[in-house]
Amino acid sequence: MFIRIVKMRFQEDKIEAFLENFHQFKDQIRSFEGNHLLELYRDKNDPRTFFTYSYWESETHLNNYRKSELFGQVWPFTKTLFSDKPEAWSVDKLVSLS
Repeated sequence: MFIRIVKMRFQEDKIEAFLENFHQFKDQIRSFEGNHLLELYRDKNDPRTFFTYSYWESETHLNNYRKSELFGQVWPFTKTLFSDKPEAWSVDKLVSLS
């Protein structure tokens, strides 16, 4: 499993546009081949900061998404709303307790 975390900070007046866009495409992203989980989080102390958390079958599957027409619809628009450069991490899960 390949886990991707992306931190995004938005211009305050662009948050609603981001949320509308995310909700428009979330099901398509989640059903993209190789995606096993998609979650969106909002920072409790800074409401302009959001995180996406996604599980991918492999790095290849994530890269296929990043080269897809769907990504081409989502990411260019999202980038126009940022107040800061996004950050991204690719991580391996070491422990999970439920």
